[in-house]
Amino acid sequence: MTTTDVEGHRYRLRGGEEWRDPWDDYRWLRDRDPVHWVHHPDKGLFVVLSRFADVFDAARDPATFSSAQGLTPDADVMAFFDGQAAPIVMLDPPEHTAMRRLVSRPMTPSRVEEMEPAITRFVDVRLDRIADEAAGGHAVDVVERLLKPLPSFVVAHFLGVPEEDRGRFDAWTDAIVAANASEELGSATAAFADLFTYAGSLIERRRSDPGEDIVSDLVQAGTVDAEWIVGFVFTMVAGGNDTTTGLLGGSLELLTGSRGERAVLLDDRSLVRPAVDELLRLTSPVQNLGRTTTQEVELHGVVVPEGTKVMLLYGSANRDERQFGPTAGDLDVGRRPERILSFGYGAHHCLGAAVARLAGGIALERILDRFPDFEVDAAAGRFAPGPYVRRYESLPFTTG
Repeated sequence: MTTTDVEGHRYRLRGGEEWRDPWDDYRWLRDRDPVHWVHHPDKGLFVVLSRFADVFDAARDPATFSSAQGLTPDADVMAFFDGQAAPIVMLDPPEHTAMRRLVSRPMTPSRVEEMEPAITRFVDVRLDRIADEAAGGHAVDVVERLLKPLPSFVVAHFLGVPEEDRGRFDAWTDAIVAANASEELGSATAAFADLFTYAGSLIERRRSDPGEDIVSDLVQAGTVDAEWIVGFVFTMVAGGNDTTTGLLGGSLELLTGSRGERAVLLDDRSLVRPAVDELLRLTSPVQNLGRTTTQEVELHGVVVPEGTKVMLLYGSANRDERQFGPTAGDLDVGRRPERILSFGYGAHHCLGAAVARLAGGIALERILDRFPDFEVDAAAGRFAPGPYVRRYESLPFTTG
């Protein structure tokens, strides 16, 4: 067992430029210290699990690895929700199961597929603008033009935000996602207040005018209070935006660097959507999240006491050679991984998984159709701050 402080080379809560290439450190952890203790000056003592089998088993065992004490190493993270309803991602079964059942109906694959024409139109309009701006070989920030607006559009749709309110909603979303990434939530105080107020008015609107959306379903169910619904709206905004941005930015980088794999997709567009899971595996937008042990656990000869914060290192697990073979770190668009951890697993498997796959697949299809010779300049790209989601904050894109 190796223990490091926050400056330790092998694991740290990364952010910004530190996200550029964490893969060698992850490999060291998997091979040398799969149960890795970290002393952090602000967040205290916690454990990091880096192998696929260990992370997978922990993710599907909420009775032992609980989410109810928060998803970060912070000992007092739940104080933020004191007197308020905890977000669904910070509930364990059976409470989590009951709440998940209420919000899952609009997010099923069959319901999600109904949104394909709208997503396609949105992407095409944005690509038209990119084509105009990139004329003559100019680089365009693809994050600003497409990768950030797309998930905001999708989240607004599933929450039932009316078209006339989308501008305001997008502005609040941008502010909250930026603050969440930097962990400086106070910097988005006005956006928080405006969104909470708006969510309350949206709930009242859906009482008399329900639609085919999650807020309407929750209101009509009549089994949860308005405060909990407002909290769910915030959860969707904070968790449903930068993850899709991370998937798409990372995918464009991979396809720029792997021309042979791109050629496979260009030769047969029907392979693009099946390849999204391979891209999700390698990009792993949510790189790590925390759990808390409810009992003593022993892993690889290391005893982890009850009440210990445990970080599940999804980004490492998804590249584990023990699970995916010796080419685990390489893009193979023909690979069909049976299990990946990009959406978690088990009870907390991401509600928006089908949405992310659809939006990601459509965006990549349309980019390859319109700009088969595109390039992104990863070296000039800038990573967002924040220790949990790895995504580009800006990424220069040329159409080729």
